[in-house]
Amino acid sequence: MFRQYIGWKFVLASIAVLIIVTTIWFVSNLTKKIQDEERKKVATWVEANRELLKSAPDANLNLAVEIVTTNTTIPLILTDEQGHILDSRNLDSLRIAQNPDYLPEQLLAFKKQHPPFIMEVDARHKLYNYIYYGDSLILKQIRYYPYIQLGVVTLFIALVLFALSSTNRATQNQVWVGLAKETAHQLGTPLSSMEAWLEILRDNEANTMMVTELAKDVDRLKLITDRFSKIGSVPKLEERNVLEQIENMTAYIRKRAPQKVRFSVHATEQELPVMISPPLFDWVVENLLKNALDAMEGSGNIDINIENHPTFVTIDISDTGKGIPKMHFEKVFKPGFSTKKRGWGLGLSLAKRIIEEYHKGRLFVKSSEINKGTTFRILLRK
Repeated sequence: MFRQYIGWKFVLASIAVLIIVTTIWFVSNLTKKIQDEERKKVATWVEANRELLKSAPDANLNLAVEIVTTNTTIPLILTDEQGHILDSRNLDSLRIAQNPDYLPEQLLAFKKQHPPFIMEVDARHKLYNYIYYGDSLILKQIRYYPYIQLGVVTLFIALVLFALSSTNRATQNQVWVGLAKETAHQLGTPLSSMEAWLEILRDNEANTMMVTELAKDVDRLKLITDRFSKIGSVPKLEERNVLEQIENMTAYIRKRAPQKVRFSVHATEQELPVMISPPLFDWVVENLLKNALDAMEGSGNIDINIENHPTFVTIDISDTGKGIPKMHFEKVFKPGFSTKKRGWGLGLSLAKRIIEEYHKGRLFVKSSEINKGTTFRILLRK
């Protein structure tokens, strides 16, 4: 699925590049043609004006008048040799009346766009006028069209990629949920068999110690099965003292941790009621504690600090392990990401999902320094 997603991204990006390159090439050619046409129209307009100025009184000037009056799209500014503005055409008359700097600004812009036409006014005194012109509205619209299309294509591709990403995530979620439920189902049969064997062993008093320890392991397997069975369904949240919940899980991990690892739990209050799913929340804490143990490789400190706030409770789990590079702060929660030689890298991914989707809280890396340690923060809303 991941390779297919990357393939779709490449195909869409290639199509987008092809569309943009083709459009830019086509619009560039079309713009050049329109510019040439507009320059010819302005040249014709200049010739028509020259004809009107130099014609005899009885000359037929109908064509020249029509050419001069029908230009309603190309903006023009007429100046004398000293640069004084004499007249203008097809510009915003309201802005000309309200802003005295409007015409000089347009003249400056026209000078940068196109070279002027020179029209002889008086041959005897060698007087000339200069006609500057700018791009018509339609030419401007065509010139900006590729950028508009680029925005539309980019938006389209972003929506398609978002849809593909959502579909990919949904498919992954279905796989994890199916795997978890199948695991819970498969564990059910041997657990039932183990419970039956325990009942037989209880008949012999000599087996009391062994039965007690085996019963603890069976209960532990039941808890794990219960956790897996709850993935994919909406868990029932209960009000629990989160401090007590964490202390119980810490005590369980402490018994199974190396002796050189020291645990400490600190809380601002003894009673911290929060709505949680006990089996799933314990799973999250267990995962974070086991990650801390793996990071410290047999010795160090694990500190759990719980703080009560008006609308939420924060739980910081800190270790003195090897730390996480900052660029991996988000990656550690991705399915399949793991720095360990064994394991599927699903622990933190599932832990984040449990906290954020089921408990509507947050789980993130608060801070980390290489060879100094890491702090994960759980935020639970009240």
